[in-house]
Amino acid sequence: VLTEDPEMAFCTLANREDLNPEAGSIHHCLYQFTRNEKLTETNKLLCDVCTQRRCGPKNNIKSEKKYVYTNAKKQMLISLAPPILTLHLKRFQHAGFNLRKVNRHIKFPEVIDLAPFCTAKCKNVAEGNTKVLYSLYGVVEHSGTMRSGHYTAYVKMRTTNNHLSDLVLQGQSPQAVETEPVKGQWFHISDTHVQAVSASKVLSSQAYLLFYERLL
Repeated sequence: VLTEDPEMAFCTLANREDLNPEAGSIHHCLYQFTRNEKLTETNKLLCDVCTQRRCGPKNNIKSEKKYVYTNAKKQMLISLAPPILTLHLKRFQHAGFNLRKVNRHIKFPEVIDLAPFCTAKCKNVAEGNTKVLYSLYGVVEHSGTMRSGHYTAYVKMRTTNNHLSDLVLQGQSPQAVETEPVKGQWFHISDTHVQAVSASKVLSSQAYLLFYERLL
């Protein structure tokens, strides 16, 4: 906030209010994770500027009681869109003193737009772009309980993503508009067993980890 325009601190590339995410979807998870939080009461923020105004330079402050805490707003947004987006879903919840696995299906798309969760001045997004698109290429699924289980994976054998290569090797932000998922065949992998599957089978899986590659 000291070096940036305070009015832009909570602005995103795309309007979050237009998103209206469906409960039980990855969009809703991201929306909740990046929501604006108010820091009040015991969560107030230590304000150096307010403290110096009241007490003078820091060298004169001899007691923590003189520190000034103030109400504030906090929001976690993406400032640098990664070439590879990895989403790790929290698949457990507390049940008293125990942990319980969450088996609920979370909906996720083949193409996801991160723009509503990116800062308005996202560093590697071309000026004027209001979309930051990613294509799904891998899913990790866990079956079983918190104590035991089995991991399997869905992986897409796909064509070369030139936009991703430019971003990783040369640091160039994608310019062309790509709205379709990268073409390819999905496979389900369980230990040494590999089987071709449909995209609908992948999207109905109980995802634990999601892997996306950047399109735009």
